[in-house]
Amino acid sequence: MSSTIQPSNRDANIAMSDLKRHNLEIQRAVTQSTFSPDENEKNNSVEAGELTFAEDTAGGLGRHLGVFSTTFLIIGRIIGSGIFSTPSSITKSTGSVGAAMFMWVIGFIISMAGLFVWLEFGCMIPRSGGEKVYLEASYRRPRHMTSILFAIQSVLLGFSATGCITFASNIVLAADTKVSEHTSRGIAGAAMVFVAFMHGLTPKLGVKVMNVVGVLKIGIVVFIVVTGWVVLGGGTRIKDPHASFRNAFEGSVRHSNPYATALYKVLSSFAGWSNAAYILNEVKNPVRTLKIAGPLAVTTCGLLYIFANISYYSAATPAEVSASGVTVASFFMMKVFGKTASRVLSVFVGISALGNVMTVTYAHARVNQEIAKEGVLPFSSFWASTWPMGAPTGGLFLHFVPSIIMITAIPFGDAYNFIIDVEGYPRAIVFFSVVVGLFLLRWKKPFAERPFRVFLPIAGFFLVGQSFLLVAPFLRPPGGKGDTSQPYWAYPLVGIGVMILGLVYYVILVHILPKMGNYSLKREKIVLADGTHVMKFVKSKEE
Repeated sequence: MSSTIQPSNRDANIAMSDLKRHNLEIQRAVTQSTFSPDENEKNNSVEAGELTFAEDTAGGLGRHLGVFSTTFLIIGRIIGSGIFSTPSSITKSTGSVGAAMFMWVIGFIISMAGLFVWLEFGCMIPRSGGEKVYLEASYRRPRHMTSILFAIQSVLLGFSATGCITFASNIVLAADTKVSEHTSRGIAGAAMVFVAFMHGLTPKLGVKVMNVVGVLKIGIVVFIVVTGWVVLGGGTRIKDPHASFRNAFEGSVRHSNPYATALYKVLSSFAGWSNAAYILNEVKNPVRTLKIAGPLAVTTCGLLYIFANISYYSAATPAEVSASGVTVASFFMMKVFGKTASRVLSVFVGISALGNVMTVTYAHARVNQEIAKEGVLPFSSFWASTWPMGAPTGGLFLHFVPSIIMITAIPFGDAYNFIIDVEGYPRAIVFFSVVVGLFLLRWKKPFAERPFRVFLPIAGFFLVGQSFLLVAPFLRPPGGKGDTSQPYWAYPLVGIGVMILGLVYYVILVHILPKMGNYSLKREKIVLADGTHVMKFVKSKEE
């Protein structure tokens, strides 16, 4: 006699659950099979420009920069003329020690936030070019517009004039003699020529020189910091070293425009935090190196900057700091040690400014080369070339020319502050666009490989900081006058004008000329004799 065993309700439920799960897996497999492996990879990959990674990294010097050199490439860019000169104009803009110090702290935090955004991009797309690459990856349409807009502002405003001017000013100050403005311009121009030839003809020696100067820069700032501690401890002839810190916020301005101007100058002094992103094609193990070198360099500089400002205020009143102009560090040494020490420090500050010119030129030449590789500039093959020594000589020349023009055409003094302001506004537009692009890519490419992921609230904080920098310069300051003889709204308008010029160039090149000439633009890839790959616009006649 046989018996049938009936399944329990529990067993039936388990079987039904397994069946549903099996059907769901089949549905997923069918859905995924509608995409080829190449399409799945494309959906999850992040592309920039039209050259492949292998093509973009071909040619040049290869990967020769380790953690040490990359760290000092960042430090060398950050510590330039800013910490030795801009505290005077920042104090003048904010009106008090407390407000000025607050701007330095905020600038440090914003710079760290920006660094983390750039780390995500740099680790995800480890290619030279920095913002140029990140904007191209974020904004794929309209084609070529992003590349052209960035190219125009980068070429026109990517100069090293301010560092050369500061170098010349400090050398003249150290000589303790009066010279004509033409002589000062000659010194500044000679500095630019020296740096360009060094990086063009002996690029690897140039890296070693930058490392040595970077160590010297840290030593200079550390000396100022330690001297400040001695002053605060009562070990010098300064009678009341704590006077500036009593009622530290007394006299602070109550309008946003001066704070925006001050923040521009602070961020200009921190500007090198993104420097490694421009030369990643030459960095060994770029992802690991970026993760170490970036935070180490920016944190070191940020702490030194804050302590250096405390040192300045320990020896001089806010009014004295405001009136010291671009020689605030030398003024500090004169107050503490006398005129001879001031002259000696001027030499070192001049060397520091020259070192800044070296690192800016080294990095920006490679940005210019990456721009040229996209073929959006006339004679792109020339600008992209690494002949004869493997250095981007075309990119160097493209950096050298506007630098020399600025040195010879812009008067010293008040023009120094205006140049910094003008440089800062387009940079804020670009940085704002990059961080918006990060949010877009998180949405469009959520599964893209990201060796480093920035905490989104940090990226949001950086976005807020850039938004403030874009809006505040148009708010009327007290008395309707900014920190230069130009109208307060002049520098943001000049910056916007540069971006509009890029848009006009894009419309003419991509739309108007092809329509007038009855042709269409096609893209062609060429390989130079040095192995560099370059994209090129080719005219195709319409029938």
